[in-house]
Amino acid sequence: MRAHSLRSQPHDVTPVYYTIRIRGLLGQGVLRSFHDLHVAQPAGETVLTGHLDGWRLQEVLARIEALGLDLVELRRLDAHRP
Repeated sequence: MRAHSLRSQPHDVTPVYYTIRIRGLLGQGVLRSFHDLHVAQPAGETVLTGHLDGWRLQEVLARIEALGLDLVELRRLDAHRP
């Protein structure tokens, strides 16, 4: 029997509203990687928000890691946000 990683497990396909805080102000080139999320840059941080299903959340987190960005906070919010 094969062992399965978390990545191979089915993810919830119902989008949930998330906010993702990253240390520092991201440049336009890096921000294009997150084109489908709302971007705000208050007080030296970049805040990404939007509806993400399980697969898309994993993609965003992998991109943050691949770009060497400093993830400050990942927060799941009320699913009824705009």
